[in-house]
Amino acid sequence: MTSHQEHIAPSMVALLAAAAGLIVANLYYAQTLVGPIATATGLSADAAGLVVTLTQIGYTLGLLFIVPLGDLLENRRLVVTALAATAVALVAAAFATSAWVFLAAALAIGLGSVAAQILVPFAAHLSHESKRGHTVGKVVSGLLLGIMLARPAASLVADRTSWHVVFAGAAVLIALLALVLRAKLPQRVPHSRTTYPKLIGSLWTLFKTTPVLRRRAAYHAGLFGSFSLFWTVVPLALASPMFGLSQTGIAVFALVGMAGAVASPVAGKLADAGHSLAATAAALGLGIAGFALPLIAPGSRDVALAILGIASIVLDMGVAANLVLGQRAIFTLGAEVRSRLNGLYFAVFFAGGAAGSALGGWVYARHGWHAALLAGMAMPAAALLYWVGEASERQAAAV
Repeated sequence: MTSHQEHIAPSMVALLAAAAGLIVANLYYAQTLVGPIATATGLSADAAGLVVTLTQIGYTLGLLFIVPLGDLLENRRLVVTALAATAVALVAAAFATSAWVFLAAALAIGLGSVAAQILVPFAAHLSHESKRGHTVGKVVSGLLLGIMLARPAASLVADRTSWHVVFAGAAVLIALLALVLRAKLPQRVPHSRTTYPKLIGSLWTLFKTTPVLRRRAAYHAGLFGSFSLFWTVVPLALASPMFGLSQTGIAVFALVGMAGAVASPVAGKLADAGHSLAATAAALGLGIAGFALPLIAPGSRDVALAILGIASIVLDMGVAANLVLGQRAIFTLGAEVRSRLNGLYFAVFFAGGAAGSALGGWVYARHGWHAALLAGMAMPAAALLYWVGEASERQAAAV
């Protein structure tokens, strides 16, 4: 975008934020519905985890092999095509009666849902450099709200109807969204004339030669890993005799964390003002605090539950802020590689998220609630130690 062009309109920012949230929600509907889906499709207890795992695998593959196309193909058409495919996959999931059909649909849902990660660089392209962080922050707020709302919304809808309705409703929403984006998004044709094999082949080179990308991805892998651990373990703890919440109560608790999304635009403004280094330390500190608070909770159930609710907001604020800080940093590296950088960034920290989920479930089952909290705290703490290296480098360069 040239300097004389107008900044992205607030209505377009709102549309992109809502779209990102609706799209990414597709990845999380199944997380609270694994039991009924496994029962209905004949999945064994040992294989039930594939319901979530295959969606995440599809998303990771899409980040690596579809999102980079944003640097090669016209972006609006790419987004609408991905959403059309996602809507078909959601219909297949809604009407699946066998395990293999649902699992294939889950993989396809993950692949198509990477459209959200084409929209975030799209917002950056439409923004002035001086306001890019703030714009990206608002769009990421929508994305995070989609993540946080998906699980409680799926639980509440399934409790009152069935899990089939969750996926059928999502298919309708995504189909309508595709039509709206087709009508409202401007065209964006990248200037690159490379081929797809060369585009994919460049990913490793980009990762190897871009220290900012590696560092920001490592920071967020630690935070997103702790976030995934938290939301894997907390529902188990809330349903246990320690808190004794019903599924509806757990859904309501999950809504509390939505307040953390307010940190995204704030972080974007701090990044635009040149305060990314300090803001990153603050975000990682919030991640640590999100696990420290429940560790010091008193024996009273109600007080402990209130502190856990505050902890969820604090942790989500750290995750929301750091995600925006990372994207703001990598989006300054060049418009011609922006989609590839974004895909690599998300692929790395989603791997951290998968590790966090697996670690949390294992530690909680083997060693209990406090051990899981300590494991969660260790991940952003390790990222903060890595941050010290960057701070030291900058201090040495300034001398």
